[in-house]
Amino acid sequence: MQLVVSKMAGTQQHQQEEQQFCCSVCLDLPKEPVTINCGHSYCRSCIEGCWDQEEGKGEYSCPQCRETFSPRPVLRRNNMLAELVEKLKKTSAPPAAAVACASLADVACAGPADIACDFCCGAGQNRATMSCLTCLASYCPAHLEPHYSVPVLKKHQLVSATTPLQQKMCTKHNKMFEVYCQTDQQLVCSLCTVEEHKGHKTIPVSVQKAKTEKRLVSSQKQVQQRVQQREKELKELSQTEENLKQSCAQTVLMDCDKIFSELIFSMQRRRIEVKQLISDQEKTAVAQAGQLQLQLQEEITKLRRRHTELEQLSNADDYIHMIQIFESLSTSCDSADFSPGAAPPRSFSGVTDCVSELRDKLEIVLRDAWPRISATVSYVDFSLLPTPKTRQEFLSYCCPLTLDVTSNYPYLYLICNNLRVRPSPSPYAAHSDRFTQFPQVLCREGLSERHYWELEWYARTLSAAVAYRDIDRTADESKFGNNDKSWSLECTADGYSFRHNNVETTVSGPRSSKIGVYLDYKAGILCFYHVSEPMVLLHKVQTTFTQPLYPGLGLNYEWYDVGVFAQLVKLWK
Repeated sequence: MQLVVSKMAGTQQHQQEEQQFCCSVCLDLPKEPVTINCGHSYCRSCIEGCWDQEEGKGEYSCPQCRETFSPRPVLRRNNMLAELVEKLKKTSAPPAAAVACASLADVACAGPADIACDFCCGAGQNRATMSCLTCLASYCPAHLEPHYSVPVLKKHQLVSATTPLQQKMCTKHNKMFEVYCQTDQQLVCSLCTVEEHKGHKTIPVSVQKAKTEKRLVSSQKQVQQRVQQREKELKELSQTEENLKQSCAQTVLMDCDKIFSELIFSMQRRRIEVKQLISDQEKTAVAQAGQLQLQLQEEITKLRRRHTELEQLSNADDYIHMIQIFESLSTSCDSADFSPGAAPPRSFSGVTDCVSELRDKLEIVLRDAWPRISATVSYVDFSLLPTPKTRQEFLSYCCPLTLDVTSNYPYLYLICNNLRVRPSPSPYAAHSDRFTQFPQVLCREGLSERHYWELEWYARTLSAAVAYRDIDRTADESKFGNNDKSWSLECTADGYSFRHNNVETTVSGPRSSKIGVYLDYKAGILCFYHVSEPMVLLHKVQTTFTQPLYPGLGLNYEWYDVGVFAQLVKLWK
């Protein structure tokens, strides 16, 4: 112990001699020392490295006094300090010099999260930098020096003081962990192997270290690959977003403006045509009315003249002359009668009715088309996360689901908290929402985000489906997939088929009694999976949904089939 103390005293004296010359950045004697404007000296590479990190700020500071300089100072070699450093290196052993500088620079009071030096006395214990597994103690740089200079202590095993030594020791036997128990998968000491871990499969810690390092390298590679994959996806997403901003969105806006401008122009053109038609027809009608007025005035003039002649004739006393003249007067000026009131009244009010009808029809078209336009625009959402790949990633989108007891086929009985259905001989009471033609049922929850659920089944056929709430419940087309309001994967012992709007598509894939369904509503994606690891995609739908989707399931069975059931798998807590 006296030897150790003596070595420590000599080391501390040498440390005091070198303290003022150590570079405060690398904690070693300066290499190619330079002095900056404030008077402090550093290694050229150290101070240049510090200033390279401050390049963007435009100001450069001294790591010790924090004095700032602008522009960046030109570094010049400190010849006097360089000669002094060379003399110090010749008069001190390299390991001791290195430890001395490090000890002077690294000595610091231990904080709450630090490991305290076991040899520091008093309340102000220094922070330990190394722990000795032989001495079972932790040391600050000053008290660690003998382990570098004393031959006996050089053989001790040193490790970084990252965790307290107590965490590396068996609390029962107060011995270091030397063995790894593979049976219990935990670190133990040598005495534990002859007591509670007796007969267990054990290996030395050094062997387990090699295995752990191998697994660590593998995990690092996997994480690195994942990082690279995510960086690639991020780059693609950023590029897509940039393209969207620069071209896609602007192009669509221009196209939509053009289409709406064409619609507006067409309506304005029709408006002008209708106004022109009305104006032309008005002129024609006025001209016709003027012509008829002239004819009527001429007719009135003739009739008045005839009336005068007849009146004069009635006063004549020559009867023979009266008879002769009357015959000619009664036939010479006869004309067709004209009576405007005899025909139905004509006006432009009927045109107003026609234009009003056109307006109403256009409003209906716009009202019916708008939900699809809105849903299609909402589909463009680049903030969405990538599509899940593993079952664990899919499970992050699971949500509680419950079968709707008012929608199930009358002879499908709901059990297990309304998660399972099986055939029942006694029917449910009638309900307006109940399917009456096919054994199927919907869930109570409508989905409009990202969701994942699984179905288990034992029957002749399972229909794993989604549908709009307003699907028909009683018609022959109410079966899942036989209408435009539902999408269904039909699962049988012979294979799969997908149905929508009564169009069937054959689907290939491994047979499974458990089907996973993934919905990305905003992206218009519906996927069906064979549940396994990794997940196997059976069929994918890409469309635009305009209403919330309700999960559903259907069964096909015979009454004599035994054990028929289908159920929602409870994936949530």
